[in-house]
Amino acid sequence: MDTKTKLNRLDLFILIALVFFIVAYSLLYYDFSIPPFEDAAMLMRYSIHLAEGHGIVWNIGEIPVDGATDFLFMIFLSLLFKLGLPVEISARIIGFISHILTVIIIYIAIRKLYKANRWIASISAVYLGIGPGLAYIAACFGTTLFALAVCITWYLANKYIKEKNSQSTPLMFAVSGLIMGLIRPEGVFLAILMLISILYINGLKESRRIILYFLIIFIFLGGLYFFWRWSYFGYPLPNPFYKKGGGTLYFYSLVYSVKNVILLCLPVVIIFVLGFRNSHTTRKAIFSIIPIAGFTVIWILLSNKTNFLMRFQYAALPIALISWHSLVKGIYKEWKISKLNDLDMRSQKMLISFIVIILLVIIVYQHEQYSKANYFLDERYEVAVMLNEYSHKNYTIATTEAGLLPLYSNWRAIDTWGLNNQWIAHNGKVTESYLERFKPEIIVFHGYFSPMVPLKGEGEWFSMVMTLKKYAEKNEYHLSAVFGESPHSTRYYYVRPSFPESEEIVRKIQNIDYIKY
Repeated sequence: MDTKTKLNRLDLFILIALVFFIVAYSLLYYDFSIPPFEDAAMLMRYSIHLAEGHGIVWNIGEIPVDGATDFLFMIFLSLLFKLGLPVEISARIIGFISHILTVIIIYIAIRKLYKANRWIASISAVYLGIGPGLAYIAACFGTTLFALAVCITWYLANKYIKEKNSQSTPLMFAVSGLIMGLIRPEGVFLAILMLISILYINGLKESRRIILYFLIIFIFLGGLYFFWRWSYFGYPLPNPFYKKGGGTLYFYSLVYSVKNVILLCLPVVIIFVLGFRNSHTTRKAIFSIIPIAGFTVIWILLSNKTNFLMRFQYAALPIALISWHSLVKGIYKEWKISKLNDLDMRSQKMLISFIVIILLVIIVYQHEQYSKANYFLDERYEVAVMLNEYSHKNYTIATTEAGLLPLYSNWRAIDTWGLNNQWIAHNGKVTESYLERFKPEIIVFHGYFSPMVPLKGEGEWFSMVMTLKKYAEKNEYHLSAVFGESPHSTRYYYVRPSFPESEEIVRKIQNIDYIKY
């Protein structure tokens, strides 16, 4: 089958127009000057320490911690930071370039793989372009870098099933799959799922070459990386897994994952259903659904906490956008309509009008879903910047808010939830005796209560908060401030009284306003 559809000058013009449109759209609707989102700030702290020559550590001088699960994104961030770029700008540059490249690849994939009309490729590219990827970039997440790797790998998988005799595609697919795994751990599972899709559609005999390349790349190169990181960090899995996973099945996370994938891919869900209309298209539908469904299900292994704007499931979107056209291609002929001209003039106008309306509704839906997805700024950034004045004192902050406060204060930090603390993650929870080892100068926690409402709660988070509160009160810490937009969701700031700048820091914390916009 000939898949070598050549892109011409008009395609190039459309791609350039798409890039300019997305750049303009992003500047109009997103604020790229606000501080990083809380969880994105955690990884940035690792990148800075790595760039400064301290290794992949949470606190300088301590043992390595694999809390930055976006490994390659962290490496790229550290390289740009070492070149002199601020870490926030570095994250957004990587994120935006990745996003633009994903848009371009989706357009090219649909045009070259399925010889689709330009408007079909354009609408798919725009749908992704104005989607949640821009919010991830503004928040400084590496989500779009992972999505780019997924998009490339899925393009290569589709290319291989159409060009079975290709010598380079199997190797490129295996390498791209490995890169997915180096960016995010779940990329390994997604690469295996894509390989299963190829096996399903091609059969074992026709897939021997790609299986061989895949095993060689993953066993040798992937194995080298795995044993290096096990040796470097001292444990085989990322540190957050021991806290957020730990062998527990999170059925509520599975429910959220299914909802998120449906929401992200909503316009093409019906098309995937149409893919089961006959045996030929059913095989194509199953081929595309295997990685999407498998990727959706694996999130049962992790808690859904910190899943900002469905970022965990976002990688399913480029797979769906590349795949959908193959499921409806040729449907006109099946419906006994060989050409649009076979319809009378009125039917042509009605059909074209209907299609245009549907496309406009899809784009407006995507715009309304995500154009207002900016998060608000609160006191944590201001407090962290103020505390940075004392960063040379080697003071310690123990906090449940392990993003902005540790990053911008540059204090030694105890992540009391455990995502960035090996001892807490592997021992299950923070204890008063563990806090006593470090005698933190400041304790900060997020509680679902306040001095204005009764103290109540349940679960692991509440237990942790109570441990911090009891330790602070037992050791006569000063309750400096309670910030929040509601009495039922607040951040407590406790300051230890027995160090030189204690009263000064208390006053400065109390003079900071809670900001929201």
